Amino acid sequence: MKLAVFDCDGTLIDGQASICAAMEQAFSEHGLPLPPRNDIRRAVGLSLPSAIRTLLPEAEVAQHLELTEAYKRAFRASRQSGELQQPLFGGMVQLLDALRGAGWLLGIATGMSRRGLDHCLATHSLSGHFMTLQTADDHPSKPHPAMLEAALLEAGASPHEAVMIGDTVFDMAMADTAHVRGIGVEWGYHAPSELLAAGAAEVAATPAQLGEILGL
Repeated sequence: MKLAVFDCDGTLIDGQASICAAMEQAFSEHGLPLPPRNDIRRAVGLSLPSAIRTLLPEAEVAQHLELTEAYKRAFRASRQSGELQQPLFGGMVQLLDALRGAGWLLGIATGMSRRGLDHCLATHSLSGHFMTLQTADDHPSKPHPAMLEAALLEAGASPHEAVMIGDTVFDMAMADTAHVRGIGVEWGYHAPSELLAAGAAEVAATPAQLGEILGL
C-alpha cells in the first residue's frame, strides 16, 4: 500500500492572491497596518487562527478572534462573488491521475477549512481523487501531527507506507513528528533550503520530478 498525503494551498493550488487580499481586508477593517504580503504567504499552511497570531503576536486573544472572523467574511465574499483565485499548479492533475493509476491512495492534510477544501476540489473536479481529507476544522494546526496521523488511520497505512508532500516547513515538521517521509515542493511558499532543514528527504522542482521521486 502507498499513501501520498498532499498539502493543498502552495502544493496543489496557488491561492496566495485571494489569501493576501482577504487578510489585508481583515486588518484594514480593524485599522491595523497591513502585514507584508511575504509574511502572509509564509504563514499559509497554518490554521487561520495560528496564522493571525503569527502575523500579529502582540495582540490580545479577542482581537485575534475578531480578525479571524473578518478574514472568513472577506474570503467567503470572494468565493460567493466568483472572484476567488485558486488555480491548480500546472501538471498536478496529470500527477494525481498517474499516482492513482499506479495504485497509490491519495489524501490531503491542510490548514484550510473543510468547506473551503470541498469547494476547491469541486471547482477543479478533484473531489473523487482523495480518500482521506484532513482539515483545520478537526485538528490542531500544523506542525502538530494529528491530521497526518488521522490520514494514516483512515487509509489503514503505517508511517513507512506513506509520504507527506508539501511546500512549507510546517508540512515537513509534521511529517517528521509522525515518522512519515516528507517530500518538499519548491513552487510553494517556503524555500527548498528551509524544507530540507525542516526534515524533507527531497525537494521536487516540478510536479514531473515529484512523480519521478515517487517512482512513476
